[in-house]
Amino acid sequence: MTDYATVAGGCFWCTEAVFKDVIGVESVESGYLGGTVDDPTYREVCNGTTGHAEAIRIGYDPAQLRYGDLLDIFFATHDGTQLNRQGNDVGTQYRSAIFPDGPEQEAEARAAIERAQADQARPIVTTIETPKGNAARWWPAEDYHQDYWATSGRSNPYCVAVIPPKLQKLRKSFAAKTKSMATA
Repeated sequence: MTDYATVAGGCFWCTEAVFKDVIGVESVESGYLGGTVDDPTYREVCNGTTGHAEAIRIGYDPAQLRYGDLLDIFFATHDGTQLNRQGNDVGTQYRSAIFPDGPEQEAEARAAIERAQADQARPIVTTIETPKGNAARWWPAEDYHQDYWATSGRSNPYCVAVIPPKLQKLRKSFAAKTKSMATA
């Protein structure tokens, strides 16, 4: 059985790369969620006028990985204290958000924010969003964004600067949950 988690933590290339290395994760798809435009393009979302966030939808095996663990990894590998930005990426499309699939995930999201807040001096600004209507529709990003770190990102200076430190945080804090550490 596969469960799904949807989060936005800035650039989807960066969050996708992190979760691809987590044991129990079966799939990671980059896409757009929370906006008002049908079938948005990357260019439209980057302009910040559609209301969408760059997000990832994680398919995972709940027998191997709990939803709460995914959220703890999410908070450990991005900055939930930055409003509408991650590093140099600025705008609502780069907001930190959790999109729960029902009340159980929403309760877990609130608990994860509390856990993350305990480790932060600044307030966590990550939102819990339950969009309605068209804003709730998941739009997969264009094909060239999928699995970007593995296919193109290592030649992209932005990705080379941002993704390895996130992967190091993951492997340091969650070594027993990472695929790369399990095979090392």
